[in-house]
Amino acid sequence: MAKYVVNPVKVRMKESSKGSIYQSIVAMGFRSRQINDYIKQELNERMADIVPTPDDSDTVNFDQISISREFDRIPKPTFLAMKEIFDEKLKFVLPEKTNTTTNED
Repeated sequence: MAKYVVNPVKVRMKESSKGSIYQSIVAMGFRSRQINDYIKQELNERMADIVPTPDDSDTVNFDQISISREFDRIPKPTFLAMKEIFDEKLKFVLPEKTNTTTNED
């Protein structure tokens, strides 16, 4: 996953066999939020172990920098969700439409 190039033609061809591309985009949006929340939680857990330095000092916290660089190398959650859809690891089911109208006289 060195490049984040998305070919719109391939997206259309892949989604035409499954249904609406918009449904897949919504599913990818939900999945990317889940991935983002997981990454945020993991970052907060890793940063909790580090003793913070006072803001007024000019010292550098190398542990904090190394963790930050490690998390910067993680691909964006949107691309991870997109890859899961293309690899068919992400399955989604749309709820069936229900008729909620009632006739009351």
